Amino acid sequence: MQTLTFNSTTRTVQLWVGTKGDSKLLETFENVPTVKVENGYYEVMQKSGENGGVVPVLRVPISNTNMLIQK
Repeated sequence: MQTLTFNSTTRTVQLWVGTKGDSKLLETFENVPTVKVENGYYEVMQKSGENGGVVPVLRVPISNTNMLIQK
């Protein structure tokens, strides 16, 4: 099991492996305006610095991922 934490105020995403309190940080993403819920997965969208566009940078399966949304 893994946990995806999206902070909508700081616009950051962290991906943790394991349960809360006993987990290891795998990835951190900044400049994330949204996390999309797609067909079977969460898709982390990140603003591109060059042209201001938004591109997908991570997809994780919903079946084994908890997503926490923080303010």
